[in-house]
Amino acid sequence: MIEIPSDLHKDLVPLAFLLGNWAGAGVHDFPGSEKCNFGQEVSFSHDGRDFLEYHSRTWVLDQDGNKVRPLESEDGYWRIDANRKVEVTMTRDDGVIEIWYGEMADKKPQIDLATDAVARTAASQPYSGGKRLYGYVKSDLMWVGEKQTPDVELRPYMSAQLKKVVTPEDVERWAKALPDDMPDDGIAFFK
Repeated sequence: MIEIPSDLHKDLVPLAFLLGNWAGAGVHDFPGSEKCNFGQEVSFSHDGRDFLEYHSRTWVLDQDGNKVRPLESEDGYWRIDANRKVEVTMTRDDGVIEIWYGEMADKKPQIDLATDAVARTAASQPYSGGKRLYGYVKSDLMWVGEKQTPDVELRPYMSAQLKKVVTPEDVERWAKALPDDMPDDGIAFFK
């Protein structure tokens, strides 16, 4: 279910499907790096201004799904204009700062992004750009990332399927929104 908060900046309504906390798992595979399964937590929030705040944390998972160690972290800000053009500024824990541009698909919650600018610190690994695709599919947030370096052509390197994290506050808000005339037995609701 996509909710549009009443205090969400009007320009951000097309991005409302991103809002909330998400968790799930995916696969990481890039030449020169360890191939692994990873866990991920993502948060998209807003404070009424014309951007979404973004936080992502990933960690390597062992064969039993237990956290082994951190993998990647990134933070940023997402904006969209009246023509459904999306811009993202992102800072990554490996010393990379990126500016992404893209657009939201017509009539569906899907965003294609590509890097426009990349800045790296001296300590960062070689990196020259990437692409990402985000989509809201059957109530899940799915994404795939592609990356390139001076030695490796653009290729997929990470993808994940994330589920919305339900908080007690969400349950309370949804309960208050239920109609007063709900059937007592619950069965009639499904007929």
